[in-house]
Amino acid sequence: MTALTLQQDNIDRYMAEISRYPILSREAELELAKRFFDEGDVSAAHELVVANLRFVVKIAHEYRGYGLKLLDLIQEGNIGLMVAVKKFDPHKGYRVISYAVWWIRAYIQSYIMRSWSLVRLGASRLHRKLFFRLRSEKAKILRETGEEIGSRELAERLEVDEKAVLDMEQRLAGRDFSLDAKLGDDTSAASHLDMLTEQSEDQETQLATQQEQAQLRGKVAKAMKTLNDKERYIVENRLLSDEPQTLQEIGDAFAVSRERVRQLESRVIAKLRTTLQEAEASDSQLQAPVG
Repeated sequence: MTALTLQQDNIDRYMAEISRYPILSREAELELAKRFFDEGDVSAAHELVVANLRFVVKIAHEYRGYGLKLLDLIQEGNIGLMVAVKKFDPHKGYRVISYAVWWIRAYIQSYIMRSWSLVRLGASRLHRKLFFRLRSEKAKILRETGEEIGSRELAERLEVDEKAVLDMEQRLAGRDFSLDAKLGDDTSAASHLDMLTEQSEDQETQLATQQEQAQLRGKVAKAMKTLNDKERYIVENRLLSDEPQTLQEIGDAFAVSRERVRQLESRVIAKLRTTLQEAEASDSQLQAPVG
């Protein structure tokens, strides 16, 4: 039996197993979600997870073109589903899978990017967008026109800077190599590691930077205490996140409009700015010489 046949057999068995769990009606799902959210009933959370496992498989199939095992993609997606169920608020009025799909995709995409290269490709929203759309967009254009597309036209279609496209193409085309590898055939030849320059700061500068960052974190933490739950959510998931949610995503989470989220974001920024400025002013007064 080949590895491909064995993998397909495992997938078929997995599908047969999860198919035993019926899809929940809106009413049954809401009842289970409330039991877990309000009462901490773990068995209710388990039922929510297993009832949505088939949706994870469907989403995982969308990422099969990256050469990774489907079962591994499914496993990562299942972790995202469990995280979503844990964070799901049934009082917002939407279905579990509508909320979970963002978490499922995020975990699968994160796994793909980790597996693609030992060198970090970047975790920003732009990097993720380019990583997952660059090849598919080029393939789509090739099918439609029969011709390769240039980086400038591709950047316009993806609505990003051409430099970002060129950078990601270079990263995707490159391979990992050992820093100990010699640059020549001679055993005495220099290695890639020998050619790296020391770019770190001296210890005194590092200590000063760490102290400044610690002070800033303390001020931000103090400022965060002045925010309500909704405002803190916006700060954590949009302003401070490496993968900031869109206004629409936050609006969906709170069942409000994009414009309302934008207003809340502006208010949060103004509140934080005021709090931080007051903290700076207080520190200046304490540090001012007496006399």
